[in-house]
Amino acid sequence: MILMTGATGTIGGALARRLAAAGVPFRALVRREGVLVPGAEVHLGDLDDPATLPEAFAGVDQLFLNTSGPYPDEEPVIAQQLAAIDAAVAAGVEHVVKVSAVGAHVGGPMPFGTHGKIESHLAESGLAWTVLRPNTVMQNLVRGITVFTPEGDLFEPFGGRVAHVDARDVADAAFAVLTGAAPRGGAHDLTGPDALTAAELAAALSAGLGREVGLVQPALDELGPILIGRGMPESYVKHFVRTAQLVTDGALAEVTTAIADLTGHPPRSLDAFIAEHRDLIRNPESSFWG
Repeated sequence: MILMTGATGTIGGALARRLAAAGVPFRALVRREGVLVPGAEVHLGDLDDPATLPEAFAGVDQLFLNTSGPYPDEEPVIAQQLAAIDAAVAAGVEHVVKVSAVGAHVGGPMPFGTHGKIESHLAESGLAWTVLRPNTVMQNLVRGITVFTPEGDLFEPFGGRVAHVDARDVADAAFAVLTGAAPRGGAHDLTGPDALTAAELAAALSAGLGREVGLVQPALDELGPILIGRGMPESYVKHFVRTAQLVTDGALAEVTTAIADLTGHPPRSLDAFIAEHRDLIRNPESSFWG
């Protein structure tokens, strides 16, 4: 039995669909009654309330561990995932597949430091584990996370190359590890086939959307005041600017073969993703610019 956290999220949802299509038994941990995950045995439980977890973890062989990002505070995310790891230890779970992030390391800014702390706890837990570290997922273009200006230009403060990866490829990698099609163990940096600059990303969007997408790229010393002025909490801005510096210095630039190694198929390209989702990639005036 596989227990999934985050089964309704971007990566988790894609994984749940794959498990269901393959007829693999799995259980979804959800916080609210009435949440449906097709193909899953749904269990109520809350990572913020560890007392609710033993029943959901009973009889579980593997845990897929993924929760929402750390914005604007990493401590709840760390507490949630540590609670899941501790519940897995108590239940005798054999193996954990954790979704982390490229560049994870203890002491780094969010999200690198967030996942670094969780990875460290997992490594010390005594559990067998596999860590999947995706780069920035392409689905951010349709989830409102990638920011466009009211004029439809790309607002991108990261100056370095980024090897965007399709969340479905991350789910495919998790599926392969959980079902034994790929070996367990190790930390795998999951990337797309190309590392693009912000200008190259804007050019790819222009070609795929059939209109000119410009680029707004503030200098790092200008970024903090812009974000604070747009309502981002100052405590998070400090992390964001540090992250932007790391990305500018190349933290997300490496292209790996991990997707192909784990899944047996090459990673999806950004051009293919844009072509497939062009009707969903909108450029409305967002709350960031409101």
